Amino acid sequence: MDTPKKSKYSAAELQEFETLIQDKLAKAHQELEFIQKSLSHDSENSVTTSSKLLEDVADAAENENLSILASRQRKYIVHLENALTRIKNGTYGICVVTGDLIDKERLKIVPHSRHSLYAKREKEAKDK
Repeated sequence: MDTPKKSKYSAAELQEFETLIQDKLAKAHQELEFIQKSLSHDSENSVTTSSKLLEDVADAAENENLSILASRQRKYIVHLENALTRIKNGTYGICVVTGDLIDKERLKIVPHSRHSLYAKREKEAKDK
């Protein structure tokens, strides 16, 4: 006889995930702060530094890359915050496509995931 599939994580497991997410969120905020300081520092320097064309182009490229990194970091923070909300409302770890429980090991690696590995692979196959 098959044992019934687990439909949600226990309170202890959710607490473990919440701690993991809180740690990742703190690091993400620190990284975003560092990127933002780098951006503001570069823009301050660009006003007072030499006006050589190559330096200006390099500075502009670096600022663009930092801006992209900052944008990605903000998006990651939102995903982590949304995961915390799902923990609070009892939907954390449940695949939005299949309704199955997302593998615990997957959530340890990508704690903000909303898709099981099966659903992710199906989506990737359709996108090809």
